[in-house]
Amino acid sequence: MARGPAGVFPRRSALIAGDAMSPVLSLLNGRADLSHWRLARRREGARIALVPTLGNLHAGHLALVAEAKRRSDAVLVSIFVNPTQFAPGEDYASYPRTLQHDTSLLAQAGVEAVFAPSPEVIYPNGLRNAVMVDVPPLAHILCGASRPGHFRGVAGVITRLFNLVAPDLAVFGEKDYQQLQLIRRLVEELFFPVEIVAVPTVREASGLALSSRNQYLTPDERERAPLLYRSLEGGADKLLAGTPVEQVESAGWAQLRAGGLRPEYFSVRRDDDELGPPSTSAPLRIFAAAWLGHARLIDNIPVPR
Repeated sequence: MARGPAGVFPRRSALIAGDAMSPVLSLLNGRADLSHWRLARRREGARIALVPTLGNLHAGHLALVAEAKRRSDAVLVSIFVNPTQFAPGEDYASYPRTLQHDTSLLAQAGVEAVFAPSPEVIYPNGLRNAVMVDVPPLAHILCGASRPGHFRGVAGVITRLFNLVAPDLAVFGEKDYQQLQLIRRLVEELFFPVEIVAVPTVREASGLALSSRNQYLTPDERERAPLLYRSLEGGADKLLAGTPVEQVESAGWAQLRAGGLRPEYFSVRRDDDELGPPSTSAPLRIFAAAWLGHARLIDNIPVPR
């Protein structure tokens, strides 16, 4: 790809029409066209919201967009399947890339711009030489233990997006609660002037949390998948009844296995900025991850007090 002065990629953008009630959406691919868009919004005095995504959008993403629109003047959604957050053997190559569908949904939702860069735009010196960001201890527990290096990739790409977009706020879902807390820590430690906004998990009527990877489920697996949420609810009930944490965790594992899922973890944690081991005085949250067929499912719920 040709570069302009100082290694800046040339502007490449497109306009996508929304409906009669929605503005035209700008599709931005390079750093220069993103900078042009951002500076134009700043000259207007706009408050900018960023919604980072991997694409393959669903109603859960649109809930993030709606919250971003409520809190800002201009919403930019990033769509980037980030290679550094996928470990070898994971589904990076097969992860659904549905940019045309996604931009159509976002135009109808009134999003002003989509940033859909290539890996070369985000990692100009290549993946092997990319600067990564570690956020201990959050990056090394739960999903971080199951997927080594995953959160280094997440923190690295979010750092780049915050630097490129310079948003006033960024919106994330509570389904990926560990990621949410990690990004809050990233903002605190690296002094990003970005407000982090959390949106509750969007669920199907069965309780199954919406996820792009749900489409990997067969019809039979989709019927069994809500067991993950039910196991969390059962765990919360047991904690409220005074059952010891160890028994709650072992019962959650057993329930998932009995339902045909392959659990990675079922863990009770403090609901704080480090998600540390539970204590009697702190609010609690239960986290679970399990495989069902080719789909890796994650979920979490707070324990009512």
